Amino acid sequence: MSLIEFARFTDVYEADLAAAFLESHGIPVSLTERHQTTIDPLMQRALGIRLMGTESNVLEARSLLARARAGEFAEPDDEDDLTPMDGGTRAAGTIMALAAFATGGFWGSSLPRRFRPVPWQGMVLAMGLLAAMTAVVVLTYEVLFNPP
Repeated sequence: MSLIEFARFTDVYEADLAAAFLESHGIPVSLTERHQTTIDPLMQRALGIRLMGTESNVLEARSLLARARAGEFAEPDDEDDLTPMDGGTRAAGTIMALAAFATGGFWGSSLPRRFRPVPWQGMVLAMGLLAAMTAVVVLTYEVLFNPP
């Protein structure tokens, strides 16, 4: 039994969703080049990921995919499941982000330690901010408690 290409995708996640969609409608499919393109993501655009199936299902599968692209199976998105953020939460998040920035919380990268460059720019910035904040505190103290 030979397989025929139903569709070709440049994104592995889109191909997986299309395969699951067709499987849910009773059409057995196979994704080719899936493992090769997940090992080397640059190959996704070069090869594409082919959605393959039997010749007896080709018309129904292509019709279902075209209808899905047109939005026929989309559900109305009338209500948002996220609650709006209140002012206290937003203020707390802002303060935490500023504190992390001021103390050098954004120094590193996600690379393993042996590949990380020395984050000297972040250290210099954090030391400068610390010196500036210390100077502001000392000057404020002097002005308030030892007026000229």
